Amino acid sequence: MNRLARIVRSATPSTAVKFCKQPYGKSGVEQFLRDVIAMANAAVDGPRYIITGVELDAEGRRCMHGVNRGDFSGKPAYQALANEHIEPPIRIQYQPVSVDGEQVGVFEIADCQDRPYMMRIDYSETLRRGDAFARIKTNAVKLGRRQLQALFEKKFQDSVSATSIEIGFPGEIIHKDLHVMTHSLAQLPSAVAGAKLHELIEAKQQVAVTATNTFLERLTHARLFGSDCPYENRSVEEIHDEMRQIERRYRDHDNHFLFEERATLVQLVLLNQGNEKLNDASLTLVMPKHPALHVGAELPRIPRDDEFIERTPGEQAGYPSVSVHDNSVQVSVKLGDIEPGEPTEVFELPLRICVGNELEGRRTGIRYALHAHNLRSAAKGKLRLVF
Repeated sequence: MNRLARIVRSATPSTAVKFCKQPYGKSGVEQFLRDVIAMANAAVDGPRYIITGVELDAEGRRCMHGVNRGDFSGKPAYQALANEHIEPPIRIQYQPVSVDGEQVGVFEIADCQDRPYMMRIDYSETLRRGDAFARIKTNAVKLGRRQLQALFEKKFQDSVSATSIEIGFPGEIIHKDLHVMTHSLAQLPSAVAGAKLHELIEAKQQVAVTATNTFLERLTHARLFGSDCPYENRSVEEIHDEMRQIERRYRDHDNHFLFEERATLVQLVLLNQGNEKLNDASLTLVMPKHPALHVGAELPRIPRDDEFIERTPGEQAGYPSVSVHDNSVQVSVKLGDIEPGEPTEVFELPLRICVGNELEGRRTGIRYALHAHNLRSAAKGKLRLVF
């Protein structure tokens, strides 16, 4: 029996363990955020666990309700929700566990040494920026000024000042600006295919207007797609249907174009100029979202023998975590301990971006925040991409 299954079977509700009858799902996001903050602020050592799909009655007997497989699919994306709404960053793992023939869910919240944790932005009228909770015995209690002050005072003891941290782009010196080449996104495989279909529609419409035979249409098809692609007599509506499927059909081709062939590899370095190492550091970047600024959410698939194959799990694990929101793109990475004295590369595998010509001559800012267990306050600053 694995470790998590043993916890599900034998643990009882406590400061470090919470049982939920049902998974949070999309309708339970507010409760999820409250519970995660409360567990992270709990006065216990080691990891904390939220177990979903299990109910304990008054006599402590377990009733397994189970969790649907879809709750582990990333909708909702629990880690991304925590990254967006909670500061400092919290590391959460959510995975299915089979117990007595039922599949339940276990959130494992680890490394909670950077208390207090609180809401970074508003989620609702009842869960606002700055709200903080702590799990005391089996209840989540909202923290007041006195409790928060005590947590901050404990945190500041033997802590490192943010003024000793420098972050930027690598070089002989650490740069705050990075110059990025722009590209014509009209060359995207999906855009090229769409333009061809649009031209074919125009040829069909011209044939219809002039009441001629399909010679012009066939000639246009041969010019656009080559003689190796046989002509098919399709209606305009059928071609429109194909155009609506282009983005999905060419997704791998587009990702290879954007994040392999035309990609700019973005690396950052961090210099700890203090006398003490940073403990369990993590870095978050936030940049504005723009249609011409493409940020790779993962490594692109590899083309091989007329198809695209997945990268290995090891390769994907080395790429930073990227989440896209309505108006911004957020990049986060766990750095571990940072020794003083030597610049440290932030990304195991560089972040990949591709910028369209629409942004040529412009620039955009990237806000960063570095957290560490013994950092007195987050080291924050701004970098720039110059297109």
